[in-house]
Amino acid sequence: MSFELFVALRYLFARRRQTFISVISVTSILGVALGVASLIVVLGVMNGFTTDLRDKILGANAHGIVMSADRTGLTDAPHLIDKIRQVEGVRGATPFIYSEVMLSTPHGVKGLVLRGIDPRTAPSVLGILSNMKKGDVADLAPRVTPEGIPQGPPGVIIGEELAQRLGVVVGSRVNLLSPAGQKTSAGFAPRIRPFMVVGVFSTGMFEYDSSLGFVSLDAARDVLGLPDGAVSGVELAVDDVYKADAVAERVTRAVGGYPLYTRHWMEMNANLFAALKLEKTAMAVILVLIVLVGSFSIITTLVMLVMEKTRDIAILMSMGATKGMIRRIFMLQGTVIGAIGTGLGYVLGLGVAWLLQKYQFIELPHGVYSLDHLPVLLQWTDMVAIGASAMLLCFVATIYPARQAASLEPAEALRYE
Repeated sequence: MSFELFVALRYLFARRRQTFISVISVTSILGVALGVASLIVVLGVMNGFTTDLRDKILGANAHGIVMSADRTGLTDAPHLIDKIRQVEGVRGATPFIYSEVMLSTPHGVKGLVLRGIDPRTAPSVLGILSNMKKGDVADLAPRVTPEGIPQGPPGVIIGEELAQRLGVVVGSRVNLLSPAGQKTSAGFAPRIRPFMVVGVFSTGMFEYDSSLGFVSLDAARDVLGLPDGAVSGVELAVDDVYKADAVAERVTRAVGGYPLYTRHWMEMNANLFAALKLEKTAMAVILVLIVLVGSFSIITTLVMLVMEKTRDIAILMSMGATKGMIRRIFMLQGTVIGAIGTGLGYVLGLGVAWLLQKYQFIELPHGVYSLDHLPVLLQWTDMVAIGASAMLLCFVATIYPARQAASLEPAEALRYE
């Protein structure tokens, strides 16, 4: 094998009478390198985007929810939460109320997705409440005097985009208008309650930062006109987010099944992540074609080399070289070209990915995408798959020219020499 490798490297790097072939070899190396580098960067960005989007979704939402098919919601939430917390894999559980209201300020009116939460247990389930930009979730708890008299309006936490749009800051007074009206002498009128902004959060996702708000459970019941103890459901957090489906099944069995049901984050966002996976696969297939072009260049290089070295091949075969030896020489040369191109592609791709990750010099339009820069996440499985596929394509490209070189007859090749 060492002899074949020596001859292959000599053919690859010899300068005399091989200027054209050397140019084609360099082109082949660059083609493979660009294909590998493109795959590394694009798959790294797609992985980063998917992971960043998943983390932001799970930061603002629970890993799973337990709700009732009955429109009246849940009335025995404390007993239900005790059952849920005993299920294997559940890290935390908290009741919630979900509705849509209008947020009114002196600077404008905006629709708001209102979430009523328990300030004590919600931070263990919703990551967004543990890393707020201003204020603290504990400020949502009702403020009362030592005599038990409410002191000031209840608190509300809103997103950074919504706060900027309506010109409010921590301490500002706002009004929440519920579409569930209250009967007055003049007919039905919207239920209006004053609130004070006690916190501002930022997820980096425009949809959440511009339309989501949190209040306490009691405040949500008051503004929505719900009876005491009523909640929309129970949110839960699991130890392993990728096993949320199995945990959801155990939770459903623990709570007794219908009319209660459990949904997990993979189910609620299935279409989004399926589209991202399909996009990643499509991009990978497209970029593999670049590596395929480089492998076709290897075929051209080896075919031209066979034509250039017909006499040398005939002499080697006359001296005792077997067809298998000649075949291995050209297969080794194509493999060397592929290995150099793949190695150069790894250096280039990992370098670009590192620059994107460190300096974030590519900014995305604010409000259009869910993040402001290109995230990069390199996974070793993708790195191995890229290298293996590139080397496989380059190796397959060597088979035809190697067989052509091995099929030469020494007598025919040296007849006119």
